[in-house]
Amino acid sequence: MTPVEPKPAASVVLIRPQSGSPEPVEVYLIRRSSRMRFLGGYYAFPGGKVEPSDFAPDSLARCSGLSADAAEQALSDTDRIPALAFWVTAIRELFEETGVLLASDATGRPVDLRDGDVASRVERCRKAMMNGEGPLGELLAAEEWFLDVRPLRYLSHFITPASSPIRFTARFFLSPLPAGQEPRLFLEETSEGLWVTPREGYTRFRAGEMAMAEPAEYTLGYLAQFESYAAVWANHADGRPKFRGIVDRFDFYGEGYDWAGRTWKFNKPAWHA
Repeated sequence: MTPVEPKPAASVVLIRPQSGSPEPVEVYLIRRSSRMRFLGGYYAFPGGKVEPSDFAPDSLARCSGLSADAAEQALSDTDRIPALAFWVTAIRELFEETGVLLASDATGRPVDLRDGDVASRVERCRKAMMNGEGPLGELLAAEEWFLDVRPLRYLSHFITPASSPIRFTARFFLSPLPAGQEPRLFLEETSEGLWVTPREGYTRFRAGEMAMAEPAEYTLGYLAQFESYAAVWANHADGRPKFRGIVDRFDFYGEGYDWAGRTWKFNKPAWHA
């Protein structure tokens, strides 16, 4: 049987610092609705497939903080889709599934939802987008805002195994939680949303308490090694992805992780011992 062609997709690993705890970082997970055909009931990161509107010229031109050429250099094998479209998809899906918006004004200043008027305009944009009144780029243009890709750091690339009847070639991006924003639970596609430390999420997965696919499993294991929130971002200053899962093979870009044994070879957190 010929394998299904994987659909391009993008997801966002939203993180925030956690003070006063040995675990310095929390990660936001959603639980996909059990009604969904693909990974129903699984815990995952906000994300979804690349839509044609994501690579429309108007949407790409509305991106601020990353040029189309730089995006092409960062990604490879994008199936003839402009690489910058993956950043657009990541921002759109994060907004759809959590209400968190990565956007800025013409001066580059991020939108601040602590301003009641701004919060109302953001909510209006989300409702219009969900009602199919226009693509996100167009809706933001009406507010004189831009898709702010600056916070996103390319983390990994995963392709669903060829044996799956539904397949994706998905890019994962790290993003800090924007100031003044908090994820909200929308029930269109998700049944739960929670902040969890990478250690706790990984431990619960291994105990069979939280079903998740390889991208979430390995991302939690990866993030659990860092001793501080600042260290996470320092490790991603080079703009390079850190690991990938292509069919049934996992590659770590750099030394340190034994995928088969699921243990870190150096700089290993105590809980992996």
